[in-house]
Amino acid sequence: MTAADLNYIGSLTLDPDLMDAADLLPGEQVHVVDINNGARLETYVIEGTRGSGEVQINGAAARLVHTGDLVIVIGYGMVADEEAKSTAPRVVFVDEHNAVTEVGHDPGV
Repeated sequence: MTAADLNYIGSLTLDPDLMDAADLLPGEQVHVVDINNGARLETYVIEGTRGSGEVQINGAAARLVHTGDLVIVIGYGMVADEEAKSTAPRVVFVDEHNAVTEVGHDPGV
């Protein structure tokens, strides 16, 4: 987490490079899991500055997730049962600057 803004209305601000890699759209609902303290919350994504590595929690959620915390952002898709059989998760791995290092399908890698 690169920043937290308690006084913003809500949301998760993400670098569009991260959004593209994860196939997330502005306004899309996501879950945020804080690895440091176990907090889990639901919010929506807004675009930050491309190439910035920005991952900023906004609004009341800033009381749960803090600058410097490691987080997992989870997006979900609703598909028909038949399509679900051939749908694979997309897992985006980043470095310490939130630059994409790998996009894969196995969260256990």
